[in-house]
Amino acid sequence: MSRLASGRRAAAWALAASVVLSAATVAVGAALPRVSYYLTSTLIVLFTLLPFFASFEGRRPQARELAVLAVLTALAVVSRAVFAWVPHFKPMAGIVTIAGMAAGPQAGFLVGALSALTSNFLFGQGPWTPWQMLAFGAAGLIGGALTRTRLFPSEGLSWGRRVALAVVGYLAVQLVVGPILDTSTLFYLMGSPTLELVVAIYAAGAPVNAIHGAATAATLLLAANPLLDQLARLRIKYGFLE
Repeated sequence: MSRLASGRRAAAWALAASVVLSAATVAVGAALPRVSYYLTSTLIVLFTLLPFFASFEGRRPQARELAVLAVLTALAVVSRAVFAWVPHFKPMAGIVTIAGMAAGPQAGFLVGALSALTSNFLFGQGPWTPWQMLAFGAAGLIGGALTRTRLFPSEGLSWGRRVALAVVGYLAVQLVVGPILDTSTLFYLMGSPTLELVVAIYAAGAPVNAIHGAATAATLLLAANPLLDQLARLRIKYGFLE
């Protein structure tokens, strides 16, 4: 069985397990009123992560590929730590997006999820960690989709393409990454669903997501070309990464 077929088979089994476990979690949460919305939603997020990890592991990545992904994960973690003194300014989503563009959607998701998990050893682990893993994993998944669909090349971006990529990165944070993080806050604060609380949480998150999106856009504008070109050289020299 080829690496691609193996990865797809593992992802299919993991997806089936994810659907069954998520449905069971919803049923149990509905039957037991004392079970918090946050616990139920966090478990569902954890189950959602399973297909991505299984798909990547199923294609049996090479040791050299894992080493590069580990370096990209470390770079993403450092980018978050270095700017910790600037409120909400996180270049990490930009680095993760670049990783996805170079290595593909599966690897990009893995880098994003592990970057969130690893960086929280510095910033604090908690029930919000799976939500952050999903949010930053989504950034890597989007990056991989951009090159997989040939909307952007995986190296040698022109100035116009870099500007367009920065805009896409900003929108990805505003429309995907940020709302996932805001939803985590919503479930954490919500004793019972109310429209007023939902509106208040997402409204309060809008300026935070704007700063986060600006950091992502700046990172893509300045760092995408150098990193993508270096990763392209590794791909040509050693024949790994998607």
